[in-house]
Parts: sequence; C-alpha cells; structure tokens
Amino acid sequence: METVTHHDRTTAYRHADRGGEGAPVLFVHGSGGTHELWKAQLARLSSSFPVVAVDLSGHGESEDVDADPGWSTLSAYADDVLAVAEETGARTLVGNSLGGAVVLHLVLERDFDPEAIVLVGSGAKLSVLDDLLTWLDSDFDRAVEFLHDGDRLFHDPDDRYVELSKESMYEVGQGVTSRDFHSCHTFDVRDRLDEIAAPTLAAVGEYDMLTPPRYHEYLADNVRDGQFVEIEDAAHLAMLETPDALNGMLTRFLNGVR
Repeated sequence: METVTHHDRTTAYRHADRGGEGAPVLFVHGSGGTHELWKAQLARLSSSFPVVAVDLSGHGESEDVDADPGWSTLSAYADDVLAVAEETGARTLVGNSLGGAVVLHLVLERDFDPEAIVLVGSGAKLSVLDDLLTWLDSDFDRAVEFLHDGDRLFHDPDDRYVELSKESMYEVGQGVTSRDFHSCHTFDVRDRLDEIAAPTLAAVGEYDMLTPPRYHEYLADNVRDGQFVEIEDAAHLAMLETPDALNGMLTRFLNGVR
C-alpha cells in the first residue's frame, strides 16, 4: 500500500500498473468496504491502464477522520479521493454506492475536472431503509446479514466473495459503516446533475435492489453526457460478482472517451 498525507491524516491506496496507457483510473469503494472490493480491477485492468484503489478515511489502512454523518463525512471522503488523485495523476473516477456519492460530491464541490466518471451501483439520491439504519446502530449482525441476503449486495455469488464483503464490514467496524450508510441517506444531488459535464457511465446489476436500474437511468438522462448500462446476473457489487462483464464495460467506455 502507498499513502498520501493531507488534512492531518494519512490515506492509503493501492496502485497497480502493468504497462497500461494513459492517466490512472481511481476506484472508490462503498459503505463498509475497502480497496479490496476492487481486487479484480486492480489485477485484470492494470495492463490496459494504471489502476488506483483508495481506502477512504476509517477504512482499511487509512486513518479515520472526526466527521459527523452526512455532508461533513462526504466532504472528508472527497478530500481523501482528491489527495490520491493529485498524488497519482488520476483523471478518471469510478465509484460504487457511497463511492459514487463521494465522486459526485468531489466533482460538484471541488476544483476537479475529470476526464470521465463511472458510477456503479450508485445514484444521485441514496435513501437507506429506516430499519437498516436502526440495525446498523443497534444490531450490527442483523444489518450485515440483511445486506447479504438475496439481490442486495449480491445475486448469485461465489461464497468467497460474500465472505470477503462480510469480513470487510466487520473489519471497518460498526461505527464507520453506520456513518457511511447514514451519510448515503442524506445524499441528494438530483437538482445538480446538469452541472456534470464529464462523460458519465451509469452501470448497474440487473438485480440490484439497493440502487435499482431506475437510479442509473436517471443519472444517465440528467448529466450532460451520460450512458446507461445494465449488467446481467449481478446485484450491487458487480465488481466482485461479475468482474469480467464490468471490466469489459469499463474498458469499452473508457476507450471511447479518453
């Protein structure tokens, strides 16, 4: 892992380059995740272009930040991504779920003009079920099991990927994971999507119940230059469940806009 220090904290990231061309593509994980959720992209795409995957504050090997759930947390996470982008020269941002909200927050609130944006299992508004928010605070085991039930995080995955996702949430911990989901719940930039000028791909697993296809159709229809793609046989974490399909879509999209 490499690190960059900013705002009195250290943010960790993984940088993979197997002879790829162009500026790095920076991947941002979702709630309760780490850079490990992008392991198939780090391993399989870095021969086409350099790949960077960040651990947001309080996740993986990155130092935590003292921030209230909501705008303050999203702003702190955007600082993490911006610091890594500036350190590595990344010009394309890929975000899953909360990571997509962080990418949109960064583009809207900071002086950063990306070459392209990819939003995977995300949305311009990310409301969270009230019961899930309650369980995240009072019964974390129940929250984790709920998220890993059918057609939420996964549709029909390999068991090892389910275990990877669960382990990630427990290692990140209840406090940070709850902060993540509560921050998603407050996120809403539907009235600002027309400010997004970069070519944008909105990609979603066909079975995703957490951020369903209509969220992504809305994104693609309301940014200035948007495309919508549905990924077969996947739910919310398509990067783990159907990595070849997602990687192919990413490569074709980026080859067309970079």
